[in-house]
Amino acid sequence: MAILTVGIDTAKNVFALQGVNEAGRPELRRPSVPRSKLLERVASLPPCTIGIEACTGSHHWARCFAAHGHTVRLMAPKFVAPYRMSGARGKTDAADAAAICEAVQRPTLRFVPIKTEDQQSRLMVHRARQGFVAARTATLNRIRGLLSEVHHLDERVAQYDVHIRTMARTSTPAQQWMQLMGIGATTATAIVAMVGNGREFDSGRQFAAWLGLVPGQYSSGGKTRLGRITKAGDACLRSLVVSPVRTLCRCSTPRHRSVALQFRSDDAE
Repeated sequence: MAILTVGIDTAKNVFALQGVNEAGRPELRRPSVPRSKLLERVASLPPCTIGIEACTGSHHWARCFAAHGHTVRLMAPKFVAPYRMSGARGKTDAADAAAICEAVQRPTLRFVPIKTEDQQSRLMVHRARQGFVAARTATLNRIRGLLSEVHHLDERVAQYDVHIRTMARTSTPAQQWMQLMGIGATTATAIVAMVGNGREFDSGRQFAAWLGLVPGQYSSGGKTRLGRITKAGDACLRSLVVSPVRTLCRCSTPRHRSVALQFRSDDAE
């Protein structure tokens, strides 16, 4: 008997074919047809109905097969799955081809229209645009999420700022530190928390050396050699002290800038 219906399971390199006669009996079984031989094999068949699962490449094959006189039907994969007799465990290319061959014969099955090359090229433009829109939406959602987290962190920082200002108002040493230009509640309370009343230091330079704001000395033989800023001590407290000095260097009078010149050098180091 002549082959009336053929099911083809498409793939990248190897295709599976199954053809049945008018009685529904298999007349053609090719579980592994190379891509280079597929069109030649199908062209050798008499005109028949060919079923293929719908995908991007299936439209190309449908146009090629139709050019040789065959009637091609494209089906959504979800309509083919119920006809796979072996189930999900025994899924093979040959079983898929048999299921496609069975499904394409159903009179009530809905088929996918075959697209032309021009239709596919235009659809590609829409798909590319859709991809960029999706990427843009995902990026904006990530940015929105990050901004929400930053806003939450800003609220937490503001809460601690209120607590620090309360500590500064109730601390006499902190109030004394805040009388100096550029020293606020945060810096003053941090200094008090670290050094207390500061009686352990004999001078301001000793405090600066402890904090890491002065050059290291490498002196020998009566020659004084100063190295780089040591940056010893607590990094957080040092940054609190250096930041107001940097501000003074930018917007204060020349006299204040000359006083802060050494701190600018420290920051550069």
